[in-house]
Amino acid sequence: MAELIVPLDQPGIDDALRLVDELGDGVDFYKVGLELFTRAGPEVVRLLKERGRKVFLDLKLLDIPNTVAGAVRAAAALEVDLLTVHATGGTAMLEAAAQASAGRVRLLAVTVLTSFSSDELAEVWSRPVDDVAAEVERLGALARRCGIDGLVSSAHEVAALRAALGPEAILVTPGIRLAGGAAHDQTRIATPERAVRDGADHLVVGRAITAAADRREALRQVRASMRAGAGAAE
Repeated sequence: MAELIVPLDQPGIDDALRLVDELGDGVDFYKVGLELFTRAGPEVVRLLKERGRKVFLDLKLLDIPNTVAGAVRAAAALEVDLLTVHATGGTAMLEAAAQASAGRVRLLAVTVLTSFSSDELAEVWSRPVDDVAAEVERLGALARRCGIDGLVSSAHEVAALRAALGPEAILVTPGIRLAGGAAHDQTRIATPERAVRDGADHLVVGRAITAAADRREALRQVRASMRAGAGAAE
């Protein structure tokens, strides 16, 4: 069964921990991203671990190999469970990250952000991009060759990535919305049912739960949709 990740995109530690206490054991991992980590630092990770929670530290590391390796070791010392690096950092950086993890933290490569359309990606890379999924698959294969445990990708690419990379690759899927929900600032989105059916291991569900009037009811709906996807995949 796929696991659920909820981002703690909150103003500070107190707000984040209130959300954790409200959602409780209905969530498998809590994601600490750039905003909260910048505001609260490693302390928020320590407090989550003290509560027995699994932590996905989403810092999307991209720097020279030595610097990224040091950051990976620091995350491992915090007992982080999942950590992101950018696949575009290249072979030397990815291999340094994998070596530094020493199996203590699972590394996920970010390929193409779910906010990117093909036109925006073409503008950044200064070349035509006809197929975003092909770019995701190319970068994902590079990351796996370098020893990275898995990928973060939109649900639109999950089925192709699962077929290309096999069952061992960890696939984490953001941009998840309940049917009829707002897309917000992401362009490549899907329902929990579809993402699980296509082979995602972990689903990142943020505002569909955290911005809901009844968060626990939204959480129940997300879980129901995930179960439906698991049933369809069998």
